[in-house]
Order: sequence, then structure tokens, then C-alpha cells
Amino acid sequence: MFRKVFHILVSIAVLVAAMSFIAKPHSTFTIHFNNYVGNEILELDSTTYKNALGQTYTVSKFKYYIGNISLKNKNGKEFNSSEYFLVNEEDPPSKQITLANVPDGDYTSISFMLGVDSMHNCSGAQEGALDPINAMFWAWNTGYIFLKMEGKSSLSKSPGNLLEFHIGGYKAPYNCIRTITLTLSKNTIVGDKSASINIKTDLSELFKTPTIIDFSKLSSVTDFHNATTIANNYSDMFSIH
Repeated sequence: MFRKVFHILVSIAVLVAAMSFIAKPHSTFTIHFNNYVGNEILELDSTTYKNALGQTYTVSKFKYYIGNISLKNKNGKEFNSSEYFLVNEEDPPSKQITLANVPDGDYTSISFMLGVDSMHNCSGAQEGALDPINAMFWAWNTGYIFLKMEGKSSLSKSPGNLLEFHIGGYKAPYNCIRTITLTLSKNTIVGDKSASINIKTDLSELFKTPTIIDFSKLSSVTDFHNATTIANNYSDMFSIH
């Protein structure tokens, strides 16, 4: 009798130990980036917008790097991704980012970096989103463009009335990397294999708060001059939608 009970207890112990090694369920987590200008959906080339000064402009190009995505659950635990993604208005599929193997849980916030960290800026030719073929790389000694916006405004004094904002730089005092943290208004429960959120990206924020941009005075930023001014503006470009 004792031997039988002993074997049962051993079997239970083995089963409990085996169960402890079973990985928690994992799901996919999809982030939809929806580009806007104020409350209007961004339309390239075809729509005229106004900045905070009432100056009209059009947009022909808008893309930016998202990386180091982190999800925090209600218990304070985090899921971190080291991947980089290029969100490009000209490429609709790029506006949907899917993270794999996210542990099931009740998530309360998301944070991510707009930009490319120093290590990847200094790692030479890379693949995927960081491939120089994506036209987001200045030169091997200066690194990546974090955000690119191009368009036109009649107020611009640049040739052809161009607007050209190519923002990048990771070295102080011209560091344009910004980390954005957003609270999920309704806790996002990851489970049943998939979950998703929508993030609104408001391009108009490039030109206001804290600094209002006057296109007649500043229509082109393609190096460190004024780059941090635009970077400080794009810090609040994102919101849960």
C-alpha cells in the first residue's frame, strides 16, 4: 500500500514539474499606424492642409522609423521587441506592424522609439527596414533619417516651393531619438492568438507644440540645424485612436 501511494506521489510530482516547463500561451499583437493631418486622413499630393499659422501645404512623402516596442501588462511585466519597422504612407502594408510570440496578458501601456539607436546607426549596411535601399540613410558616417516628410507650400522659399524635413541624429546635443509612451485607454487583453490596437500619427504636430513652424522662415531641415526643434514637436505626434 505504501509503495502504491509513493508511486502516485512521485507521478504527481513529475507531472507538476513537467507542467512548470510548459510555456505560457503566446499570441500575435498588431499595431495599426493611421497617418492623419489633424483630423483628416493623410492623402498624398491630392489634399491641401493648413499649419497653425494658416499656411497651406501638401504632402508628397511621409515615413518614419519605429523600434524597440515595449508592452507593459497590469502586473508591471514587459514584453520587448528589438525589431525596427519603417512606416511608409506610400506602402500601406508597412503601416501594420505585427509582433509575434507576445505572452498572453492584460496590457496597460505601449512604448516605442521614433528613430534608430546609436548601435544600428553605426553598424554599416543592414537588411530589412534598415536597408539603405529604403532611402532613409544619409551616408555611412552620418546614419539614418528617422523621419522624412516632403511636400510643397507657396510660402516656402526653397526652390520649387519645396518642404523638406529629413530628421535624424543620435549624438548629443543633436539627438533626435524620442521615446513615446501611450496608455491603453482600455486594457488590451492579448489572448486567443491575436490582439490589435490603432495608433493615430498626426503629421501636423511636426509644425507645432512646442514650436510653431513658419514655412516662410523654415522650409527645409536636412541636417542637425533645427532638427531637434522638429524632433521635440514630433514627440507628441502619436495617440491611441
